[in-house]
Amino acid sequence: MDYYIIIPAHNEESFLADTLNSIQQQSLPPKKVVVVNDNSTDGTESIIDDFIKGSSLFEKLNSTSSTDHLPGRKVINAFNKGLETLDGTYDFLVKLDADIILPKTYFEKIAEIFKTQPEVGIAGGFAYEKDSNGAWKLNHPMNKDHVRGAFKAYSKACFIAIKGLRNAIGWDTVDELLAQYHGFKIFTEETLKVKHLRPTGKAYNKKARLLQGEAMYTMGYGIILSSIASLKMALKQQNPNVFFHNLRGFFKAKKNKKPHLISETEAKFIRRLRWKNVGNKFLRK
Repeated sequence: MDYYIIIPAHNEESFLADTLNSIQQQSLPPKKVVVVNDNSTDGTESIIDDFIKGSSLFEKLNSTSSTDHLPGRKVINAFNKGLETLDGTYDFLVKLDADIILPKTYFEKIAEIFKTQPEVGIAGGFAYEKDSNGAWKLNHPMNKDHVRGAFKAYSKACFIAIKGLRNAIGWDTVDELLAQYHGFKIFTEETLKVKHLRPTGKAYNKKARLLQGEAMYTMGYGIILSSIASLKMALKQQNPNVFFHNLRGFFKAKKNKKPHLISETEAKFIRRLRWKNVGNKFLRK
């Protein structure tokens, strides 16, 4: 199977070479890797240039945007610019972060999933991060059916059906909800252990604190579902402030009448799906 990789990269000189090396070592190499140098002020561009000199696999696209390291809009804007340079001759498309190390058979196994299970629209492995003792430990959301935004692979049919990625925080939840709306399944493979070199959220600044609640509003969750989701996040992160920041973001977005990322029909489906998942988890306890 053929696939393309797009990597948004903003000030990633500490990690990018490891990521690109792990791509070069894949048992099933991609057709092309587009690295979008998104307004970097460090040595990111020179690292990209070095890899381009050594392999025709890599391409660079320089992009100018905000210097803030915010989740959502900045990353997806860079991704979409990279997407514009590609044609449609692929079987699956990959959005990859610039701070991860993939196992050598990662994309060979992802290709096999898409090939043997055409109903799968989004696939990926699991993220591992170093703990204080230097050991690689699983760091994944409580929902094991979720593919982390750092390494998402989309079948061509699914990517077209969901009309690409939304340039807002919450994009990596909206994509999976819309995939299910269009009849696709999400597949996570526990044997695919991805090393995430930068702990989740460490690069984000304080401006990002309210954005998760804003995302819940724009995805049409409603206040009750948003409260439940925020409480789960606060418990997972062992930080009660997360709950209050999320709700502040939710009500701020509501007050400012932020436009929804999806249609009302899609929002109704998402709410039903979310309530069904809440019910299933309650019954399992």
